[in-house]
Amino acid sequence: MEQFLEVPGADDIVIWQTARVTADRMTPGFKTNFIMLFFSEVVLSAFLNAESLSRQATLNSLLGLEKGSSGTFSTHRSKYDSSIAPDFELDVPTEVYVRILIQNIYSVTETSMEYSMDIFLRQKWEDKRLEYGNTSELPWLELDNKMMSRVWIPDTFFPNEKKARVHDVTVPNKMMHLYKNGTVLYSTRLSLTLSCSMQLQKYPMDVQTCPIVLASYGYTTENVIYRWDGPHPVRLNHVEMPQFGAEVADNTFSESCLENYGESNQSASFACIQGFVQLNRKVGYYIVQVFVPSILIVVLSWVSFWVDHDAVPARISLGVLTVLTMTTQSSGARQSLPQVSYVKAIDVWMFTCLIFVFVALIEYSYVNVVARGAQKGNSHARDRPIELQPLTKERQDSNTENAKHGGPSGKSVGNIAARRVDKLSRFLFPAAFVVFNLVFWIYYSLVPHPTSSS
Repeated sequence: MEQFLEVPGADDIVIWQTARVTADRMTPGFKTNFIMLFFSEVVLSAFLNAESLSRQATLNSLLGLEKGSSGTFSTHRSKYDSSIAPDFELDVPTEVYVRILIQNIYSVTETSMEYSMDIFLRQKWEDKRLEYGNTSELPWLELDNKMMSRVWIPDTFFPNEKKARVHDVTVPNKMMHLYKNGTVLYSTRLSLTLSCSMQLQKYPMDVQTCPIVLASYGYTTENVIYRWDGPHPVRLNHVEMPQFGAEVADNTFSESCLENYGESNQSASFACIQGFVQLNRKVGYYIVQVFVPSILIVVLSWVSFWVDHDAVPARISLGVLTVLTMTTQSSGARQSLPQVSYVKAIDVWMFTCLIFVFVALIEYSYVNVVARGAQKGNSHARDRPIELQPLTKERQDSNTENAKHGGPSGKSVGNIAARRVDKLSRFLFPAAFVVFNLVFWIYYSLVPHPTSSS
């Protein structure tokens, strides 16, 4: 305190003179309180100035910085070298603890098998060279972006990453804290597009398990080892997607995914860790847009069973229309999917619905053939030459009786057979479709989800 009062500045002299004049005009009691309040403010200001100087001095001491005559900082490599791992001289690996907060998952693309998200990546490690212990009362030191480059940072990368960027609005979104015991906390905000080997056998009732893999690009396990920080190192921050529900698969975290990335030295392994995000597809959209319309198209094809078989244009138009509509809908449903070699649930559904409407069209062809066949057979019998027809008395009596009572002709026999086929189809087609629905939904609800090859 004496140091600040011995060499006052011009502003301090003016403030002090103003305070003296004000104090002289007060009563003795108020004068004492005013002087005590004034000196308290001066002491507090001096303490804050001393603390800010201590913060800067501590950083300069840790990083080996000293201010030159031009006002810039120079670095003494003998005190701290940011190009060397913290425990390099001790011949033990530096353990880097990782936590991830998934802020948003904004895209899942099946055709390219990838998903995109925004994350906060937090890494924590211990660097004994940055201990400042009792030299300062500050619990931690905060570094800006310029000072971060002077501290060693692990060269973390994502092996399954396709695109990535660090957010830089309004400044690069990075944070670094130095603690008394030498612990360094480093946080970065990233946008990532990661590959995910999706298994679409149960699409659209599928569940995808997509990996998040982190590894060191240049340091082997002799220098750097990655660890997950805590029992729940990956968290979701209320992620909402229109077609997926997301959750973290807590029981699938691994710290043993060692890779050598094609190095000739098989003993040189690079440490990596991996976690998994589970994406549960919401079926509601597909029920409304795919399953219900296809069911209605199949039911529409059954209307031809109630139309008279003599109405050829009506039944042919209805059958062809349902087949073409089903084909178009099937192509649209598979447009957003990759061309995989295995059969998907949506393929089974669309193919079966197409078979139903196609068989309904073939059924009319069969009905038409039956009707025309019976009529044609009777007309052949009538068109036989007179000399080839038997002239027995029984045939003459039969012909006379049929003509008298309007007995069955060839056309009426064909109509009866055609109507019998239509009536049978009215029950067989719906029953078969109901059985197919029961088998389809029960099977794809109970069959386990295939595991990803990755």
